[in-house]
Amino acid sequence: MNRKLLKSVREYKKQAILAPVLVTLEVLLEVLIPLLMANIIDIGIMQGDMNYIIKTGLLLVLMAMVSLAFGAKAGQVAAVAGAGYAKNLRHDIFYKIQDFSFGNIDHFSTSSLVTRLTTDITNVQMAFMFSIRMLARAPIMVVLSWIMTATINLKIAFLMLVTIPILGGILILIAKKAHPHFIAVFDEYDVLNNTVQENVNAARVVKAYVREEHENEKFHKISKKVFDLFTKAEMIVAWNAPTMNFVMYTVVLLIVLMGGEDIVLGTMMTGELTSIMVYAMQILMSLMMVSFVFVMIMIAEASSDRIREVLEEVPEMEDCEDALTEVANGDIDFEHVDFSYAGEDGNLSLKDVSLHIKSGQVVGIIGGTGSAKSTLVQLIPRLYDVTRGCVKVGGQDVRRYSLEKLRDQVSMVLQKNVLFTGSIYENIRWGDENASNEEVRRVCQLAQADGFINEFPAGYNTMIVEGGNNVSGGQKQRLCIARALLKKPKILILDDSTSAVDTRTDALIRKAFREEIPDTTKIIIAQRISSVEDADMIIVMDNGKIDGIGTSEELLKTNAIYREVYESQVKGGAEDE
Repeated sequence: MNRKLLKSVREYKKQAILAPVLVTLEVLLEVLIPLLMANIIDIGIMQGDMNYIIKTGLLLVLMAMVSLAFGAKAGQVAAVAGAGYAKNLRHDIFYKIQDFSFGNIDHFSTSSLVTRLTTDITNVQMAFMFSIRMLARAPIMVVLSWIMTATINLKIAFLMLVTIPILGGILILIAKKAHPHFIAVFDEYDVLNNTVQENVNAARVVKAYVREEHENEKFHKISKKVFDLFTKAEMIVAWNAPTMNFVMYTVVLLIVLMGGEDIVLGTMMTGELTSIMVYAMQILMSLMMVSFVFVMIMIAEASSDRIREVLEEVPEMEDCEDALTEVANGDIDFEHVDFSYAGEDGNLSLKDVSLHIKSGQVVGIIGGTGSAKSTLVQLIPRLYDVTRGCVKVGGQDVRRYSLEKLRDQVSMVLQKNVLFTGSIYENIRWGDENASNEEVRRVCQLAQADGFINEFPAGYNTMIVEGGNNVSGGQKQRLCIARALLKKPKILILDDSTSAVDTRTDALIRKAFREEIPDTTKIIIAQRISSVEDADMIIVMDNGKIDGIGTSEELLKTNAIYREVYESQVKGGAEDE
C-alpha cells in the first residue's frame, strides 16, 4: 500500500493498529486448539480417561469461543478503520481538487476524477481493510503452526518449509502478469464513465436527434473493452486458486504418507498426525488468504497510483506568501499578454493583448467564434494564468492577490450556466450564503428573474433539479446573473450570458446594471450588437488579437469587423421588419 496514501488513516490509526493485535490473539488461541485435540486422542481416548476428555473438551470450547470473539471484534475494528480511511481519502482528494485551476482539471478530465473518488477509493478501502486483518493473521499463523509442527515432526515441518517459498513465487509471478491489465482497466473505466455522463447530461439532445441506437453502440463498445481487459486480468488471476489447491492437496497427501509411515513405525501417535494435518491446513489456508488479499492489493495498487496522481498534482495557481487581501477598485489592465492553454510551447490563443479598463466602465466584447473572447476574461479572476505579460486588477498583478479574495471581487457568469440541486434561494445564495431573503429578491429583480420566479407555485422555494433542467435557458441565465450580483463585486463579467433572453429583457438588465451598480466594472461578451452598443468601450477580438477598441460610433467608422456585424444585424433586422 502506498505510504503517501496511508497518511490519510489519521484518526483511525488506533483501529488500524488494534485490528492486527486482536487478530494475533485470535491466532494464538487457534494454534493451541490442534494441540489439545491431539491430547484428547492420544491421552483421553487411547487411555479411556473420560474425565480428561470432558475437561479438555470444555477448555477447547472456551478457547474457540474466545478466539471467535477476538476474530469478530477484529473484523469490526478493521471495517471501521477501512471505512474511515476511505472517508479521509475522499476528503483529501476532494479538497485537493478545490485548489485545482482549470488547467489541472483539464489534465485529468471530470469523469476520471469521479472514478478516482469512487471506484478507485473503494478498491483501496477493501484492500486496506483485508490487509490489516489477513496480512497480519497469515504470517503469524504460518510461523506458529510451523513451529508447532516442528516440535512434533521435523521431516514434515521441512516439507512445509519448502512449500511456502514455492507458493510465494507463484503469487509474485501471477501478480506481475496481471497488474498491467488492471491499470489498463481503470483507464478505460474513465472513458466509460465519461460516456455515461455525457449521455445523461445530453439526454434531451440524444432523444431530439433519435440517436439512442448510436449511443447504445458507443456504450457497448467501451463496455466490451472493459470486459475484455478485466477478463484478461482475471484469467491470469484465476490460476491462483487451482495452483494453491494443487499444492495444498499434494502436501496433504505427502503428510499422510510420511505420517502414516511414522505411526506404523511407532515414532508418531495418531493424535499428533491429526494435529499436524490441522496445522498444515492452517498454513495452507493462510497462504490461500494471502493469495486472495494479494489479488485485491494488485487491483488496489493500480487504483492507489491513480489516487496518488491527484494528491501529488501541483496546483498551477497558489497564493504567494504576502498575498494581497484587498482589491482597491475595478480597474483592469492587460499588459502585452500572451496566453496558451498548452503552456509556453503551445499555440497562442491570445497574442500581445494590451488594454486599460477604468473602474465602473461598461465594456462590450464582440468577435467571431474562436476569437478568444472567453479566454480574455478568464484571465481576470485567474481561472488561468497568463503565459507571458501581466494582468492587473485594481493596479496590482492578479498573481499578487489571494485567490479567494480576488475571486470574491470578480463575479463571472460563464457561457455554460450551472445551477445546483436545491431551492432558488439556495442557488442564489451561492453569491453570499448570509444574504437575507430581501437581498436575494432584490438581485433577482435586477436580473429580471423575480417575475418568472413568482409565477412558480412555490416561488423562491421552488426546487431546482440537477443541472437546472426544470427551468428554461433564459431563466437559468437570469438566475446565474442574480447569483453573481449578490456577491456585490467590483468587477462583473457576463460571458455571453444573456444570449437566451429576449432583447427587451437584455436591455432591462443592462439598464439595472447602470443604475444600481454604477461603480462596478461591467464586461459583457455578446454576439448581439444591441447588447454592447451603448457600452462605454467596445473591444473587437479577432484571432486572439484586439482588432479595435472604441465606442459604437467610433468603431463604425474605423473597424471593418464591427461595421460588418453591425450592418448584418441592425440593417438586416430593419429590412426584415
